[in-house]
Amino acid sequence: MSGQRAVLVHPSADALARASAARLLLALADAQALRRPVHLAIAGGSVGTQVLAEVATSPLLENLDLTGLHVWWVDERFVPCGDPDRNEGQASEALLGGLDIPAANVHRMPSSDGADGAGDPHAAAADYATELAAFAPSGTEAVRAPEFDVVLLGMGPDGHIASLFPGHGTVTIDDRTVIGVPNSPKPPARRISLTLPVLTQARQVWVVAAGAAKADAVARALHGADPDEIPAAAAQGRDLTLWLLDAEAAGR
Repeated sequence: MSGQRAVLVHPSADALARASAARLLLALADAQALRRPVHLAIAGGSVGTQVLAEVATSPLLENLDLTGLHVWWVDERFVPCGDPDRNEGQASEALLGGLDIPAANVHRMPSSDGADGAGDPHAAAADYATELAAFAPSGTEAVRAPEFDVVLLGMGPDGHIASLFPGHGTVTIDDRTVIGVPNSPKPPARRISLTLPVLTQARQVWVVAAGAAKADAVARALHGADPDEIPAAAAQGRDLTLWLLDAEAAGR
């Protein structure tokens, strides 16, 4: 059963990034007041990376105990380590590289040239699933993964979230926590992605979107589109679902 849903509209993409960063830091600090450790899943993309960059310079960062924070990725481009297309590289440049988070708390998805996966996105996905399972709450059987405190999602103009794309049938997968995506319609073609059961197990799921190109998909998602056509329509958290938009993305 999903919790509350809210749509918050900011006047510009910059204002959206600043407000989302502040909201994220406060949400994580509140979560740390209740439990340890706290788990955050982040996405790539221009808006998501801008949010992370705002987090890095926010005075609210001092309220967070970084030793008690675990950072995961909702998806990754299955390319070599150091490739500029890697989401984790963008996140490291924007935020993680300047923070004193224990290395063991930063859970990067495998690269195509790493020892794990041996160049196969499906094998790499299975390896990441094993890592997720190691942090699953005791007694959890259905979804062997952490209960994320916040999942930060971007959304493409086609309505995709993570690397779950329209018409690919991946939104219905419920027997795995992580999948290899060999044929993404958006380059690079090979990717790794968390599945919906993991994302919707999160306490809070946030979809952050900016720009007029996203407006149609936002409107369709919020009006209950078929998730196979608009995967973002299936984005929901157990306690709270937030749609964080700029004025252009909210235009429809």
